[in-house]
Amino acid sequence: MGPPVPGEYPPGNVAQGSGVLDKDGKKKHSRPTFSGQQIFALEKTFEQTKYLAGPERARLAYSLGMTESQVKVWFQNRRTKWRKRHAAEMASAKKKQDSDAEKLKVGGSDAEDDDEYNRPLDPNSDDEKITRLLKKHKPSNLALVSPCGGGAGDAM
Repeated sequence: MGPPVPGEYPPGNVAQGSGVLDKDGKKKHSRPTFSGQQIFALEKTFEQTKYLAGPERARLAYSLGMTESQVKVWFQNRRTKWRKRHAAEMASAKKKQDSDAEKLKVGGSDAEDDDEYNRPLDPNSDDEKITRLLKKHKPSNLALVSPCGGGAGDAM
């Protein structure tokens, strides 16, 4: 049997007539192989619409030399593949987001960080703690804070 001819109906790529027999003598089902042109057209159509209505399916099947059933099953399989990829991408994005959020936390538990952050500071004895907190929470307005205590908001 030669390569499929576009527009030929019934298509030449469907197993017909005397096929391969299984061990019980029954005709064994063989999968159709689609040409590159058929797959390209199916993929292009899938990009535009994930679901085909009956008349669209019939038109596409006829133009590609396929049965409506083949087009229908191809679209079902392609949607399944698309959903799996989409789910994998979403899981990967979530994992990256969780990883990025984890990187923002610097050691210790949240409760310990909150306690340390909320405790009043003694400017005379907590220099190391102040430096660590400033590095951890780099504010954009550091230029307004003077190391001598004379910040822009202080009254003079």
